[in-house]
Amino acid sequence: MDDATAESYAVAGYGRSSTPGERVALVVVDMCVAYFDDDSPLNLDQPAIIEAVKETVEFARTAGVPVIWTRVEFPPGGGGNAWYEKAPVLASFDVGNRLAGWVPGVEPVVDEVVVTKQHASGFFGTDLAQHLRAKRIDTVLICGVSTSGCVRATATDASAYGFIPFVVRDAVGDRTPAVHKANLFDLHAKYADVITLAEAVELLTRN
Repeated sequence: MDDATAESYAVAGYGRSSTPGERVALVVVDMCVAYFDDDSPLNLDQPAIIEAVKETVEFARTAGVPVIWTRVEFPPGGGGNAWYEKAPVLASFDVGNRLAGWVPGVEPVVDEVVVTKQHASGFFGTDLAQHLRAKRIDTVLICGVSTSGCVRATATDASAYGFIPFVVRDAVGDRTPAVHKANLFDLHAKYADVITLAEAVELLTRN
């Protein structure tokens, strides 16, 4: 972000750091084949995201931190969903499409919650908030794809639902660096703390 923009936000008082709560969960957003397959229109061509998410998940599991996964699924044709109509590329997530499957090696294990959604946010129209509250979670660490879409929507809704959101900079990505950086800048200014993988590991293993 250019210096003038950064200064404008700073003068206005944006970007204050959040204090993590007592109990954290990791929310892994839409780590599906569609974003990492050469034959997919959604391909981000960023395999480093896979390794960063995998590392974050492994640290969370080792620390005994709950890991919750989100995925997108539509009936063929979208079933009248407005998001699907706006972006027909979401047919990649039609029931039965191989692109909707998990990235091999980055997938839920037994007893980890999977939230299926039909909107960008992991919270909208799902029981994600109920799962978090049942575990007395007050802080969510977010990784996955894409930064400007489902990661951003999940982070902003986490804040709206009263959770403290942290987004792992190294473990999220988007189609272009410009879109990725602009959304991380705005998220960090207003809705969430954007942190490094090292800081995420520290948060996951603090207890």
